[in-house]
Amino acid sequence: MSCRLLIVDDEAPARRRLRELLADCAAEFPHEVLGEAAHGAEAISFVERDAPDLVIADMQMPRMSGIELARHLLKTSRPPAVIFVTAHDEFAVAAFEVNALDYLMKPVRAERLLAALKKSAVRGGPPDESALARSTHGARQQLSISERGRLMLVPLADVVYLRAELKYITVRTEAREYLLEESLVHLEEEFRERFVRVHRSALVARGRITGFERTAAEADNDAEGGPQWQVILAGVPERLPVSRRQWSAVKELVKGK
Repeated sequence: MSCRLLIVDDEAPARRRLRELLADCAAEFPHEVLGEAAHGAEAISFVERDAPDLVIADMQMPRMSGIELARHLLKTSRPPAVIFVTAHDEFAVAAFEVNALDYLMKPVRAERLLAALKKSAVRGGPPDESALARSTHGARQQLSISERGRLMLVPLADVVYLRAELKYITVRTEAREYLLEESLVHLEEEFRERFVRVHRSALVARGRITGFERTAAEADNDAEGGPQWQVILAGVPERLPVSRRQWSAVKELVKGK
């Protein structure tokens, strides 16, 4: 059975070059190139629709890196195996760290590509999820949300706050709420430059904080002896509690803006 492939690269000449090399490998590695994608969001839509067995993706693309793409692809119904392509040694190291099927250095050579393709026939399977999450290649620029059988991308720049509720995280944008199955602790670690913890169950976007207001009723107090204050956020009507434990740090953050 032939392998079904998707090529992902923001540069058309690079995609064309890969097609040519794949054609050279066809005799020893039967395959079908299902299509091409010029960026990560297009690739995700393609994978959801056509479920390729293997994605060959450039690691350095605008708006979404290859590693971020691989993280989002894990949430599709049939996550493909991934071979990364990179022009930079440091990204090759990152590909190795996240347990990619293989990585290819540009300019890609036919014999090296064939070796990677043959490895996919033996090993297959998507990259390791925990390794992808630990990658030092940079924080994601988008969150992938599974909703009604499809995968949606929510830009981090649109997120006002993240709040833990039971086993889900509520992702709040100005337009609406989404539900995300991830750990608030892990989200805090990944996005500490963008979000600040105001309460044990909530992270808010630093740039969205416009002020604070004091709570009126002692009945609002939580197990930490508070909150005494709520944070006012641009773009949404909700006020989120600021715990006494976090109050000093959040207040200093706002003073320093």
